[in-house]
Amino acid sequence: MVQTWNRYLTTGGILESSKPKEGAQLQPSGECKLRSPVSSPSQPRWCLLWQRLSVPSVGTDVSGLEPQTRLRFGDFFKLKLALTVWPSNDTCRHLAKRSENVRINTRDSPFVVDVHTEAVQAALAKHKERKMAVPMPSKRRSLVVQTSMDAYTPPDTSSGSEDEGSVQGDSQGTPTSSQGSINMEHWISQAIHGSTTSTTSSSSTQSGGSGAAHRLADVMAQTHIGECPTPLGAARSFICAWFCLPGVPVSSAHSFTCPWFCLPGVPVSSRVSAKIQQLVNTLKRPKRPPLREFFVDDFEELLEVQQPDPNQPKPEGAQMLAMRGEQLGVVTNWPPSLEAALQRWGTISPKAPCLTTMDTNGKPLYILTYGKLWTRSMKVAYNILHKLGTKQEPMVRPGDRVALVFPNNDPAASMVAFYGCLLAEVVPVPIEVPLTRKDAGSQQIGFLLGSCGVTVALTSDACHKGLPKSPTGEIPQFKGWPKLLWFVTESKHLSKPPRDWFPHIKDANNDTAYIEYKTCKDGSVLGVTVTRIALLTHCQALTQACGYTEAETIVNVLDFKKDVGLWHGILTSVMNMMHVISIPYSLMKVNPLSWIQKVCQYKAKVACVKSRDMHWALVAHRDQRDVNLSSLRMLIVADGANPWSISSCDAFLNVFQSKGLRQEVICPCASSPEALTVAIRRYGRCCFCSPALTPTWSLIPCPCAHPPSLCVSVPPSLGPLSVSPSPLPNPSVSLCFPRPPFLICVSVSLTPPIMCSVKPDGVPQLCRTDEIGELCVCAIATGTSYYGLSGMTKNTFEVFPVTSSGAPVSEYPFVRTGLLGFVGPGGLVFVVGKMDGLMVVSGRRHNADDIVATALAVEPMKFVYRGRIAVFSVTVLHDERIVIVAEQRPDSTEEDSFQWMSRVLQAIDSIHQVGVYCLALVPANTLPKTPLGGIHLSETKQLFLEGSLHPCNVLMCPHTCVTNLPKPRQKQPEIGPASVMVGNLVSGKRIAQASGRDLGQIEDNDQARKFLFLSEVLQWRAQTTPDHVLYTLLNCRGTIASSLTCVQLHKRAEKIAVMLMERGHLQDGDHVALVYPPGIDLIAAFYGCLYAGCVPITVRPPHPQNIATTLPTVKMIVEVSRSACLMTTQLICKLLRSREAAAAVDVRAWPPILDTDDLPKKRPAQIYKPSNPDTLAYLDFSVSTTGMLAGVKMSHAATSAFCRSIKLQCELYPSREVAICLDPYCGLGFVLWCLCSVYSGHQSILIPPSELETNPALWLLAVSQYKVRDTFCSYSVMELCTKGLGSQTESLKARGLDLSRVRTCVVVAEERPRIALTQSFSKLFKDLGLHPRAVSTSFGCRVNLAICLQGTSGPDPTTVYVDMRALRHDRVRLVERGSPHSLPLMESGKILPGVRIIIANPETKGPLGDSHLGEIWVHSAHNASGYFTIYGDESLQSDHFNSRLSFGDTQTVWARTGYLGFLRRTELTDANGERHDALYVVGALDEAMELRGMRYHPIDIETSVIRAHKSVTECAVFTWTNLLVVVVELDGSEQEALDLVPLVTNVVLEEHYLVVGVVVVVDIGVIPINSRGEKQRMHLRDGFLADQLDPIYVAYNM
Repeated sequence: MVQTWNRYLTTGGILESSKPKEGAQLQPSGECKLRSPVSSPSQPRWCLLWQRLSVPSVGTDVSGLEPQTRLRFGDFFKLKLALTVWPSNDTCRHLAKRSENVRINTRDSPFVVDVHTEAVQAALAKHKERKMAVPMPSKRRSLVVQTSMDAYTPPDTSSGSEDEGSVQGDSQGTPTSSQGSINMEHWISQAIHGSTTSTTSSSSTQSGGSGAAHRLADVMAQTHIGECPTPLGAARSFICAWFCLPGVPVSSAHSFTCPWFCLPGVPVSSRVSAKIQQLVNTLKRPKRPPLREFFVDDFEELLEVQQPDPNQPKPEGAQMLAMRGEQLGVVTNWPPSLEAALQRWGTISPKAPCLTTMDTNGKPLYILTYGKLWTRSMKVAYNILHKLGTKQEPMVRPGDRVALVFPNNDPAASMVAFYGCLLAEVVPVPIEVPLTRKDAGSQQIGFLLGSCGVTVALTSDACHKGLPKSPTGEIPQFKGWPKLLWFVTESKHLSKPPRDWFPHIKDANNDTAYIEYKTCKDGSVLGVTVTRIALLTHCQALTQACGYTEAETIVNVLDFKKDVGLWHGILTSVMNMMHVISIPYSLMKVNPLSWIQKVCQYKAKVACVKSRDMHWALVAHRDQRDVNLSSLRMLIVADGANPWSISSCDAFLNVFQSKGLRQEVICPCASSPEALTVAIRRYGRCCFCSPALTPTWSLIPCPCAHPPSLCVSVPPSLGPLSVSPSPLPNPSVSLCFPRPPFLICVSVSLTPPIMCSVKPDGVPQLCRTDEIGELCVCAIATGTSYYGLSGMTKNTFEVFPVTSSGAPVSEYPFVRTGLLGFVGPGGLVFVVGKMDGLMVVSGRRHNADDIVATALAVEPMKFVYRGRIAVFSVTVLHDERIVIVAEQRPDSTEEDSFQWMSRVLQAIDSIHQVGVYCLALVPANTLPKTPLGGIHLSETKQLFLEGSLHPCNVLMCPHTCVTNLPKPRQKQPEIGPASVMVGNLVSGKRIAQASGRDLGQIEDNDQARKFLFLSEVLQWRAQTTPDHVLYTLLNCRGTIASSLTCVQLHKRAEKIAVMLMERGHLQDGDHVALVYPPGIDLIAAFYGCLYAGCVPITVRPPHPQNIATTLPTVKMIVEVSRSACLMTTQLICKLLRSREAAAAVDVRAWPPILDTDDLPKKRPAQIYKPSNPDTLAYLDFSVSTTGMLAGVKMSHAATSAFCRSIKLQCELYPSREVAICLDPYCGLGFVLWCLCSVYSGHQSILIPPSELETNPALWLLAVSQYKVRDTFCSYSVMELCTKGLGSQTESLKARGLDLSRVRTCVVVAEERPRIALTQSFSKLFKDLGLHPRAVSTSFGCRVNLAICLQGTSGPDPTTVYVDMRALRHDRVRLVERGSPHSLPLMESGKILPGVRIIIANPETKGPLGDSHLGEIWVHSAHNASGYFTIYGDESLQSDHFNSRLSFGDTQTVWARTGYLGFLRRTELTDANGERHDALYVVGALDEAMELRGMRYHPIDIETSVIRAHKSVTECAVFTWTNLLVVVVELDGSEQEALDLVPLVTNVVLEEHYLVVGVVVVVDIGVIPINSRGEKQRMHLRDGFLADQLDPIYVAYNM
């Protein structure tokens, strides 16, 4: 009697059916009444329609039933699925009506649909009408992959079936654009506001969801700034190239036009910023609600803890019982061992064909008969035992291990060697042929050989010749391999055994027969030992299960060295005297239909294939007409638990059923190296075996919502089997199957006495009937151990499952199969996945094979090249993240690729409810392959992590799948500064303030101190020491180019003063621009201006080879500074009036230009003396690290105080010599170059940094030659020496370079000390005498050009390690070196005399304690007087230069540096015996990024990114609309650009808990830097938004 069950299951729906009583029977006409599903506001409603499934009941005699009433393999595929979101009851009624109209006839219905593909397409249906809202990545044209399809083999003749259903999404949206122009403030606020309110995503955006992005693009495209708002702001657009380091290629010096401060009439480019805004609008908030509980991760940042889902089903079934399988039948003529079987057939039927090999043309290459196999195996056995080594000391003894190294196209030689080892009683270890010495997989196999004690490798003559050889012809030792003796097994190389020698053939025992290698998930290789009795029993079990008989023909496409290919094609075939047709992988690549052709040609009864081979045959089947598969009785599909095998079975049968292929022929099997064959579909026993063993294809629905428990249809007397279908984190639920919509069960267990399912984690306890666990078997036909690994062996091969009460199931040990599933009633084995494929993401288990199946269901054969997809997980931020890597077809376009990736993300998110972290596409045939063409998963993962995968498209989705970011920092209610001070006092924290030595209390014999002005000091020195040399300028060869004594400088300054007054007609206080190259002329012109009473402004001259970019900057500074005159050399004067200059600027607008090469002869009537020391001495113009051009005013009093402070700190006297390798145009570099020598009287050896391009050793050679004790340089100079002289230290030492006299080497900077660079410099030149303590840094800024400078006396600079996470919260917490998240900070030098420092809160302006990070405020006599501006911005002037504390010392006037830092009182003492206060600079306040409520400093993120990959030479980060943008410079081929995207995203997430929004890969030299080597991040941002960087690749992370 056949029972027909109709089921309707939906979340929230109600199933009404007359449940049969115990023992009752349902009539075939019984129907179920359906109610409309009840909508649930908390979760979507899913509908699963099950058509009629015919299952024989227990106790029913099925032998007499008609064929159409029996369960068939194809019945599973008759089950339809409707899986979609129910928008209304109309849709419910429509599907219910549809289900009523469908009637299944088991006799007439063929396979109708691939249910998995239909489920995916149904899940994607809701996205059909929506527009793509994800911005496509930007590629340079040269990076677009354009590969000829002829380069890939085998050639695909078809792109898939035309009638395959697929949902194509539109790639462009047509939203409404807002017309008209708006002001810039409104535009900026609109862009920023849009980033905080966006909640849409690529999978949930409605039609027109990208409207904001298009409106933004329209606004930017239509916006023109008619008038320059401020020339000061306009100056930003050209500073980049002007302040680039010398030597940067001209082609890389871009003009970065800022969108807000552009020149009149310049339109604003909008493409990049529109894409960023589109990304902001597309980014979604995580679907999963915010988790309530957190745990502390070492400090103040909290990572979310995944919580159990309260809606998850609980296991409610009874404890699953261990099932006993079918006993092995007793056959009287079975041989006692496999060697005996070989002897029997080799002597009785020597001419019977055993193995036929094929060449690459599909023609028979060699036929191995059983007689030849027997005789050659004996010859191999004799030579192994008697011809290796000596008679007294043979190399191989019985029981030793021997490697078999044979190519995949030579199964005959491998088979002979294998049986030769069995006859010689040695243990064969079949392995793959090593291709190169550095092959990763080969190295792991070498470790296995070493652990097995292998010293001999058997191989073929052709393979031996193909192995890599040394120049002497010897085979080198491969990496990780033991030293091997290579032994060729061809007959011509072997000795013939004596007539009286025969191998000793024993009955099967517990000796090891062979060792099969297994590659683990992490790429390591283990050796599974199989005993002789297990080998024989396994062959007997396969013979009984598959019904093998003598002289049958079997076609084998599988690897004959291991697994199913070895068990069927090498072992069981010999036991039954079968004929094996071996199809090599090389033939499959050329002709994917070759195995089908051989089945037809040889009338084969059995074929062993993988689903991949079936898929390839589908692609190429149209080329073959004469196909007849009626001879096949078993098509063994050896994919284990791969769900795609079922899809391939469906599609394959659908195509070839008309070619004679029967439904019941397809027999999937489940296997593992540890347990050998676990289950196989039993052909020929379906209708004649006992009902309890009838194989039943059951069905487990698996939507991604949380429905009630779902049931597998089984005979009612055995009870329903409920299975939890959802991805759940509950430990009691062993597995989630995100395998929508169905799970296939593989058939009857293969003769193990006992099989059970245990929980994969913890104690091996039996699962319940509604739980999934790891299958365990207790049988003879299994592996016995991992060779040499007793610990792992005990955990895998000696498992004792226990019941819930703790009682053992059996006294005999079980073997873990590595397969996930459960044992159903009647011995049915349900395999759902593999342990190695499990990925635990956010507490939920997912199977990699399920993800592969879903991705392939999205246009399976139209995009992915031969279905090659790799899925694995990587650990990022304390959780596993899913990575998908697929090979795309060579004819795919960029838009096709991105469209497919978007649809895959939607499908996986909708069906599996898990986010994909990275989806990468690589060119066809580029993923690492296993020997038979499969994807080498562990090596692919390793290439991905190393950045060596070289994808052609990458889509990162960290925003959508990373949900365990730390809790954003909550801003506390405003605490007053007085409360902060009291709190610090109560907690014992002192107020963070420090000061240098008091200038008034320093006793010295400084004669220059009595003069108030530098001009007077120069006149005094010209009178007292006229011939004393003040300046010496060196050229690139290290020789003196020119020099100046005191009197020479004085006289030349007088002449320049006369020229200014007579030719320039300048008055007191007029501004003069000095446009000179670094040298003596600049110094003389400066003092000439002082003598004439003019105010000098030093300006870098334009670059002759890049005048179009650099000259506008010069013009801008001249205009902004209101210069009445411009002084320069004759050469530069011609350049300013050249035709090239006229094309760049309006040369008619230049002020009068004076050529100082032609000076008057007379002296001035009198030298100007200022009436007040507070009058303006000079203007200092420079570009800050934030990209702002600003000029500060320096008075005469500040200049003199500045020079005196440096003189006292560095102990500078007329007898000293100081080497200076700095740009002389601004800051401390200008002061040291032009001013200090005049004030202190020491000799300055001037080395222009540009000369180091030609001679990198110039600076150090000068320091050594002049025996300099004090030298100053920039980070750019230090980096140039470190990189350029790293390999020349020995030659420099031979040239006499000696740095042992250097006591101070100060790096002049306005940034955090680059501790890595200074340490590298010290370590590199340590052998040349440089003392590590000599290298130090200084710190200055716009308001005070030098606050700290190490000097000659005082304690050594100190280094502390602080918690980087604490700094984000403006806290200072010292940690030990090497602690997690530790950040080294070096002291920025000793505080200068006369300087006071306090750390203040930048918002409240209250003083802070020494445990807080705050803004550095400075009070000093040499503070700048203020900004030079023509716009009257008094508020900014007052805030920066005249600030007062809001509490405490409210009378002192401070200048705000704009830099964040902290003070720490060290244990060291200064010269006065007081404890030393060290200042540590952390970063610029304007550059600090406020993200997630915390303060991040760009340099920290950039340092992490530079460490991520060897090809990253430089990095810069900035934010735009709350997105973090990372720009990296690539030192390598453009093909490596996309490798950097995942690495950059990973490292920023891991170390900084930030999600990168945009990754920009550019060429070397694109990131702009100023003359001090500091990055101009804001200029970079402006250039990126204006689309002026010419990036190699731009990735917009989802």
